[in-house]
Amino acid sequence: MPEISIVIPAYNAERTIIKTIESVLEQTFQDFEIIVINDGSKDKTVEIVESIKDERINIFSSQNRGLPTARNRGISHSTGEFIAFLDADDLWTKNKLEMQLNALKQSPEAGLAYSWTCFMDVDERGEAISFLPSPQYSFTGDVYQQLLIGDFIHSGSNTLIRSQAIQVVGEFEPTLKSCEDWDYWLRIAARFNFVVVPKYQILYRRTPGAMSSKVEVMKEASLIAIEKAYNAAPKQLQYLKKYTLTNFHRYCASLYLQHRNDNLGIAEARQHLLSAIGLQPKTLLDSLTQKLLIKLLFKQIFSQKISSYLIQLTKKSITIKDPRLQA
Repeated sequence: MPEISIVIPAYNAERTIIKTIESVLEQTFQDFEIIVINDGSKDKTVEIVESIKDERINIFSSQNRGLPTARNRGISHSTGEFIAFLDADDLWTKNKLEMQLNALKQSPEAGLAYSWTCFMDVDERGEAISFLPSPQYSFTGDVYQQLLIGDFIHSGSNTLIRSQAIQVVGEFEPTLKSCEDWDYWLRIAARFNFVVVPKYQILYRRTPGAMSSKVEVMKEASLIAIEKAYNAAPKQLQYLKKYTLTNFHRYCASLYLQHRNDNLGIAEARQHLLSAIGLQPKTLLDSLTQKLLIKLLFKQIFSQKISSYLIQLTKKSITIKDPRLQA
């Protein structure tokens, strides 16, 4: 029986699935099984996975039911003491599993290990253009309050979880169309400690235009997840909802500014920023709010081409090297 089960949900993933699986096969830790859940793909995903000759890879196919259900199906097929989730278009650095597993073994009371995420912008061919780091949060132990305020894990491809913790908290919420991973991490955090590997080990792929049609879905799901979280949170933590909603509005503003260039999208970004500032005026002192305001100003004043260029210039100041080269 393998020590780690890796669950990879895949829906029409023919363009990315090979590199995703390769990033697993190249891990420094090798005692694992790969469970690919084909979630009703209409392309060549199945044929591509079956062409990879490695007995540790198993693929299971079913009708399309969405990411949470696919992850749940993967859990049902898992046999490892630890379970990791990896989306079919994300990548890991080579020592991701090894370092997270060591962190969990050094902290027997912890149920989940996470690392830092790096956003990998790619072009139409799937080639990496830039690597933008997520904030370097290093919360450990009882992280429930911090996680309630905002999802500092950033990616569904991030965590390594004890199967014992999964047995305790149950499955992913199948009705959530987004934020299902944050909801799941919160349920684990309510019962178990977390440990962190303070390195960029998850590469979250971002394709131009891929999210433009999903912004409204993500916003709606975020609100549902927030209400669900605070219905479950103890009374003494209800005051944190103001901070969670502030982060929600900034998150929505960032989505609109990144993925929408039309007047309606810019107006939505402005409204969300005003809502965040209204909830917490001190957020104006935060660098993230200031960067969002600058992006909004660029988009309101300049043409799409010029504003995109100016925003790209601000990104270059925080671009890092490919984390795979630093592993």
